[in-house]
Amino acid sequence: MERNMSLTKVVMPEQDPNVRNKNFEEVTLGYTKEMAMEEARRCLNCKKTPCMSGCPVNVPIPEFIGKVAEGDFEAAYQVITRENALPAICGRVCPQEKQCEGNCVRGVKGEPVGIGRLERFVADYHMANKKKSEVSIEKNGKKVAVVGSGPAGITCAGELAKKGYEVTVFEALHKAGGVLSYGIPEFRLPKDLVAKEIDNVKELGVKIETNVVIGRSITVDELLQDGYDAVFIGSGAGLPRFLRIPGENLLGVYSANEFLTRVNLMKGYKFPEVPTPVKVGKNVAVVGAGNVAMDAARTAKRLGAENVYIVYRRGEDELPARKEEIHHAKEEGVIFRLLNNPSAIIGKDGWVTGIEVVKQELGEPDASGRRSPVPVEGSNYVIDVDTVIIAIGQSPNPLIQQTTEGLETQKWGGIIVQEETMETSKEYVYAGGDTVSGAATVILAMGAGKKAAAAIHEKLSK
Repeated sequence: MERNMSLTKVVMPEQDPNVRNKNFEEVTLGYTKEMAMEEARRCLNCKKTPCMSGCPVNVPIPEFIGKVAEGDFEAAYQVITRENALPAICGRVCPQEKQCEGNCVRGVKGEPVGIGRLERFVADYHMANKKKSEVSIEKNGKKVAVVGSGPAGITCAGELAKKGYEVTVFEALHKAGGVLSYGIPEFRLPKDLVAKEIDNVKELGVKIETNVVIGRSITVDELLQDGYDAVFIGSGAGLPRFLRIPGENLLGVYSANEFLTRVNLMKGYKFPEVPTPVKVGKNVAVVGAGNVAMDAARTAKRLGAENVYIVYRRGEDELPARKEEIHHAKEEGVIFRLLNNPSAIIGKDGWVTGIEVVKQELGEPDASGRRSPVPVEGSNYVIDVDTVIIAIGQSPNPLIQQTTEGLETQKWGGIIVQEETMETSKEYVYAGGDTVSGAATVILAMGAGKKAAAAIHEKLSK
């Protein structure tokens, strides 16, 4: 097989920016079979597999890419799903540039192999062509409860189900998927695709009970008393952080969490067919510059806002969002007001009319290594806006921690676990994902769920 030694990836087809910023259809359209095989032939099949060292769930990357290069896409899918139960999702939302692709040898003198694009292609191909098959797993007589149906919970549930456990997932909302369903917009992650991935896990025998708030409907302690042999907490980080500046209680101010949840779960992505359950004015300011901020800004644009501003206190080099998301946001007309720090939200008759910002200069690096913003005296000015969306991070909701006896937590609310096993201070209770680490990536949450499942199995097998 002849290798493709091109220094650049096979280009991914996309919607035109001026068309897609008015609809909620997926931005990137995916590879064809021919494109996928051509890109797969860029892989050097390195013996030391540096790409795998960057994958939190240990996907055998060169092996699956080799199958793609041969045109055996179903075999590639089987390779991926030995380690990753949600490949269609990971292929779309993983920060590959900081993980597998960031370690790819081809990236030294050009662009790395498009590992994420190939994973997406393989998963989509399987979904389009799979034949229904009966799954037969011998039960081992033991029960595990999983709290939360996001990436950590659903991964842990799937891994345990494969090993014969009777697994029940308890989800607080009316729809399974956690952040995959309520947090990531339709144009980045189609909701029918999320449902299909979850269905794959349900086919393993996993039960999902929605509208169950652990800590209110039932507690973790009660689950253990009711016959569950272990509990995994993957409840995420759904508690938004705020700026603590004047005007945050005005009408027209949203947390990004609330804004995206209303659009995703209340079908705002079907606008204008379904009237959006959020009020978005002509001018919108999104405070923050992570992936969630980009999602909120691009969503506001699609809901009809004429001017959408990303307001961020640091500069271009410090933007924390994925480069692809920043690139797409700029293409779609989002305006970046960098080196600006909000000092107040202005209003009239209870509604937002503007956001006051202070210009910044970059000083010395802080503890994270990023240069700290320093205010420029007398540089205050007001950006006229009707809507403000605050996207500066989330913390774990303290409900489970407060209602579970003997569960130790960090000062900021994260559950403390043993790094090797993800077991908490309470025996037979495990935790992983954002409820432990704070807001992070989908794939890191999946890695934590997978690690916890292995530790639960080891403990309950003794």
